[in-house]
Amino acid sequence: MHYYEVAPTQIIRSGSDSFTYSSEHVLLIGQLVRISIGKKVLNGVIISERKKAPDYNVKPIDSIIDPIPIPTAHIKLVHWLSEYYAVSLATALQTLLPAGAHKQRRKPQPSMISSKRNRTNYVLNKDQLHAIVSVNKASTGTILLHGITGSGKTAVYIELAKQTVADDSSAIILVPEIALTSQLVAEFSQHFPNILLAHSRQSEAERHAIWQQALHAQDPQIIIGPRSALFLPVKSIGLIIIDESHEPSYKQEQAPKYHALRAAHFLASQSNAKLVLGSATPSVSDYFLAGSTKRPIVTMKKLAVPQAYKPKIQLIDMTKRANFTRHRFLSNSMLQQIEQDIAANKQVLLFHNRRGSAPTTLCENCGWQAGCPRCFVPLTLHGDSHTLRCHICNFVSPVPTSCPECHNASIIHKGIGTKLIESEIKRLFPHLTVARFDGDTTSDQTVEQRYNDLYDGSIDIIVGTQVIAKGLDLPHLRTVAVVQADAGLSLPDYIAAERTFQLLAQVVGRVGRSSHKTNVIVQSYQPDHPAIKLGLAQDYDSFYKLALQQRKRSHFPPFCFLLKLQCSYKTESAAIRNAQSLFGLLKTELPAEVEILGPTPAFYERAGGNYKWQLIIKSPQRAHLLTALSHLPSSHWHFELDPMSLL
Repeated sequence: MHYYEVAPTQIIRSGSDSFTYSSEHVLLIGQLVRISIGKKVLNGVIISERKKAPDYNVKPIDSIIDPIPIPTAHIKLVHWLSEYYAVSLATALQTLLPAGAHKQRRKPQPSMISSKRNRTNYVLNKDQLHAIVSVNKASTGTILLHGITGSGKTAVYIELAKQTVADDSSAIILVPEIALTSQLVAEFSQHFPNILLAHSRQSEAERHAIWQQALHAQDPQIIIGPRSALFLPVKSIGLIIIDESHEPSYKQEQAPKYHALRAAHFLASQSNAKLVLGSATPSVSDYFLAGSTKRPIVTMKKLAVPQAYKPKIQLIDMTKRANFTRHRFLSNSMLQQIEQDIAANKQVLLFHNRRGSAPTTLCENCGWQAGCPRCFVPLTLHGDSHTLRCHICNFVSPVPTSCPECHNASIIHKGIGTKLIESEIKRLFPHLTVARFDGDTTSDQTVEQRYNDLYDGSIDIIVGTQVIAKGLDLPHLRTVAVVQADAGLSLPDYIAAERTFQLLAQVVGRVGRSSHKTNVIVQSYQPDHPAIKLGLAQDYDSFYKLALQQRKRSHFPPFCFLLKLQCSYKTESAAIRNAQSLFGLLKTELPAEVEILGPTPAFYERAGGNYKWQLIIKSPQRAHLLTALSHLPSSHWHFELDPMSLL
């Protein structure tokens, strides 16, 4: 008889990650099995073998789900996730395993990739060749590829992937959004016949089939997808590429709340592989980390198309109403440029990072404001459905025709959202094809569903949030217009200026990639803010130096580690009392060099009927944060290690 430690994929009891089972047959570490726990039958993964029989009765393993074991590197990755992000092994395993892994399914038909691109005969320029040589010369580990927008990073990725496959190893290419997989797959499919595509919009059966395909693959694979693609159990990984590596979507918001860059770094180290972080605007922390650890920073400062024109950039001051005589929030210059481009049968992109029609609904007579009764935040008007909606808990109410307090009919809607921009553009240009892409877009109208319409110019005017601000390369696009560039600068977050800089630099990079003249028109109430000016100039070096000085002064990452603790209670007094109690305990238990901010109301102080208060802990050593977590009450509290945002 053989004995094994098996980790179930559900938390059974706190502090017990695995249980002992027996088997008459020799099994392998990493095999997926079915086990009985009480009256439940669960999936589990064999994580170790016991040399001696235990001195208590153990149950036998019910059945083997798959004879092929999960690769050792991925088993180690799951253990690392559990330790590094202070979660149970079961929670970490749920990230690795597909839902319904034990189910017998008919093999689903693979989705076909349609592509209008034909770039098989591209020639690499000196910058691209230098980047490839530099990556090849670097030792295994992390390499930062800092290439300006339009420098041809995708061609570098393809060449590196070709070399990896030739060396009999697999390559994983991560993208920040599902929306960007279409474009990258279109490029890669010109060079690789079979690509494993993994993302959350696929059905459970499709994701399971792709997971099994990766597990059983004998040949090198090319895997493309958002952060979850990192966990496909492919053997012999030689290269991991993270495109647009600065994007916050690489941080998962649900437990284990891992960051794909950190997880990829660990997986690469266990696989003896190279990790390439590609971005035109690397995060300040990642750039500092690369420099301080002496890891290679490979720069690409020239456009892939040498004859490409730099875009003409106009910055419109929104405080000067003379610029807005034709429309209240679309400047004269912006409307004039739209008319010129449409007359020339070209595309325009209007960017605004706030969805809905209007973020504020109020009474002009008494000042009443429509707010969510559960979250105490302003309700957003959605003009297409004529409803008011909470963007936190999704509470919906009809739009009032009169004020519920003074009964006056003078209800007004203030502020700008993407739905309002879309409706105004359709009113001004009724004959044009207008498409909006944001968090409210239906599943059949997303960027990936309409990618070919975007690429071939069937859509005249594109309206959207950050979904369309990054990564896309559209040949018919001639003008990018930013409706209000400073919208995110007022957020009380240490990373607000960096996100504004990155978004603007990325938006500017959607044009200026070809031999056509292009335009960028940016409207702002704060035209002199460094994040606005340096973002439009795409001057990363100057912004990096400025941001690093500010972070050092205020002691924020990369100069410390962060932990966010948040409690949620039915009454405000309970939230305050418990937050103050934990603050007092941590003050006595943590070293003097650990800084505790708070307790304060959370940015969204009330959500879903509960009051939320939080503590932010800064520490020069990450170990101190794990000590803080050991004192966290088991109920009412949530935590996030290394949060990307304090909101």
